Amino acid sequence: MNLPKGPDSLCFDKDVFMKDDFDVDHFVAECRKRVQLEELREDLELYYKLLKTAMVELINKDYADFVNLSTNLVGMDKALNQLSVPLGQLREEVLSLRSSVNEVIQAIDDRLSKQDDIQRKKMCVLRLIQVVRSVEKIEKILHSQSSKDTASLEMNSPLLTGQILERIATEFNQLQFHAVQSKGMPLLDKVRPRIAGITAMLQQSLEGLLIEGLQTSNVDMIRHCLRTYATIDKTRDAEALVGQVLVKPYMDEVIVEQYVKSSPSGLQNMYGKLLEFVPHHCRLLREVTGGAISSDKADIVPGYDFLVNSVWPEIVKGLEERISSLFNPGNPDAFYEKYAITMDFVRKFERQCGSQASVRRLRAHASYQSFHNKWNLPVYFQLRYKEIAGSLENAISDGLEEAPAGSPFLLRVSNTLWGGLLQCWAQGVYMPPLAHRFWKLTLQLLSRYATFLTEVLNKVPPSDVSKDPVKPLPSSASSTSSRTSQEDTGSETGGPTALSTKHMVFIMADLDRLQEKIPELSDMIRQKLELIGFSNFTIVSESLADSKTSLSGCAPMLNRRVTHHLGERCFSYLKSASEVPRLYRRTNKEVPTKASAYMDNALRPLLQLRSDYTDVLKASILQEWLRITLCDCTQRYYETISDVLSSVKKMEESLKRLKQARKTAVSNSTGASSGPSDDSKIRLQLALDVEYLGEQIQNMGLQTSDITLFSSLLELVQGARDIVPSELPAP
Repeated sequence: MNLPKGPDSLCFDKDVFMKDDFDVDHFVAECRKRVQLEELREDLELYYKLLKTAMVELINKDYADFVNLSTNLVGMDKALNQLSVPLGQLREEVLSLRSSVNEVIQAIDDRLSKQDDIQRKKMCVLRLIQVVRSVEKIEKILHSQSSKDTASLEMNSPLLTGQILERIATEFNQLQFHAVQSKGMPLLDKVRPRIAGITAMLQQSLEGLLIEGLQTSNVDMIRHCLRTYATIDKTRDAEALVGQVLVKPYMDEVIVEQYVKSSPSGLQNMYGKLLEFVPHHCRLLREVTGGAISSDKADIVPGYDFLVNSVWPEIVKGLEERISSLFNPGNPDAFYEKYAITMDFVRKFERQCGSQASVRRLRAHASYQSFHNKWNLPVYFQLRYKEIAGSLENAISDGLEEAPAGSPFLLRVSNTLWGGLLQCWAQGVYMPPLAHRFWKLTLQLLSRYATFLTEVLNKVPPSDVSKDPVKPLPSSASSTSSRTSQEDTGSETGGPTALSTKHMVFIMADLDRLQEKIPELSDMIRQKLELIGFSNFTIVSESLADSKTSLSGCAPMLNRRVTHHLGERCFSYLKSASEVPRLYRRTNKEVPTKASAYMDNALRPLLQLRSDYTDVLKASILQEWLRITLCDCTQRYYETISDVLSSVKKMEESLKRLKQARKTAVSNSTGASSGPSDDSKIRLQLALDVEYLGEQIQNMGLQTSDITLFSSLLELVQGARDIVPSELPAP
């Protein structure tokens, strides 16, 4: 049914009403996104009127048919009743015919089943006949052979014996096929003893022929024998026989634990002799079976792999039974050496295999898997883990001890960390099967180091100001000399509970060096992982980047600790500016011409830091520390001088009011004309101190413009100094 078309101005599509999944709520919600509900209601009413009009037109169009519908149905029931009788008769006839057809079909199925049964029995009889014929034919050949030579199948001509065995094997193969198909038949049970006798005689003859061929190096005899084994599907028996007769005696002679222990290279020498077995004793077998390059493809016997199924199992059996100490992981260094030598032997043995398919068969062999499982690599890793991680934990427990001379790092814990990281991937420790474990240990070591530094910076308080030595100049005041003498005696006795400047410098230097060395570690890891076929180095790079970020997270905290510590030490001298008024008020001291004594030691910690650690830290780090410390000190120094100048100004105003009250202008004016006032001397001294501070800042390679508030500080004291020149006496 098609709905009438509405005007284009409607806010909805008329076809949406004909959808099976039409939902009123969803329809209203969608329309509300475009128009208001009032407009939607108006459009629905408009379309409703169109629908009513269309329905009326449809009824008017087919009105005649609606009216004639009831008229055309008159008498229809009578006609239907007349048809019911003949239809019932027809139904009975169809059912009768169907029953007859089913009976015929059943009879045909029964005959076909009997015919199939007869055919199966006939095939069984034919197979049994073939079994009997094959047994009689083989027995006839064996009887004929035994009549010619009392030595059973062993004849003077190896070639003839090989041909007879191939004939017997071909017939025996057919016998085996038909016997399997006739399994469960009574006649087969009667013939089975004869089949067993033939089988035993055939295997005995084949074994004797193969042994004789190997002993006499008769290629034709070996070829016929192996082809016969393949014909009767007994290739594994031939490989097992070679393992027992040819391989085992050699392995019993070579794989001896006393021989391995006789010299440091005993194990390697033993593996060398094992590798000599294949070219010296398996040459003919490889030529016949196509395992050698010189094999003639037209005359090879396929289906054999003596290296995989004969030689390798005997090697593994000998190693596991007679050299049990080989797999002992108690001594990790010795275990690694034995494992490395053994895996090198395995790789060389794999290269002796004739093809990649042979190598895949070797690696899939059960003895290959059991041999690799014998090496207790998880225990070896636990010993290495204890060794590497234990060294780092011991270094952490010792705190911030200095590293030995010649170490790439300054702290022993950092040097131990780097040594552990290199050891994880070093020759003599790293093993390819444990790559994932050593990779995890690498990340754990970096994380542990970062955690240690975070704990040190968070929990250990910085050393007291009196703990770091600051060598004072000889001209320092007595109070300063007393304080610095205390610093000298306490510099090295802070103990592990305090962080000295030296400690923090060493931490920062080691962090910086470690960040630079991580790419070196990444390259080392990449080389190791490439050898095992790992290619997703993005994961490795991202993980190391996360570790670098974790280490970098310690730097801001360390910077704050260092700059705060240096700032406290410097400001302990700069705050002496508050004592300047006491030095000049009512003391009749001379006009100052140089900076105060405390200024000589104010930046001494920074100068000492730069001179002592220039070769330790990067210049950029040192300069940033100096800049941040000076910014902090300058701000606090600015506040101190502001307070001093404010106090001086208040005192000056107070004195003026006092003079006016006493009306002693004459005496005062006489005193004033005698020289600069005490307040002018104070201002001049502060100005000299600030200027001297600026000179020291520039002497350290910094610009005063980079120091926050220094320009404001200079303006503050310069404004105070401008008052002084008129009061100064002529030189």
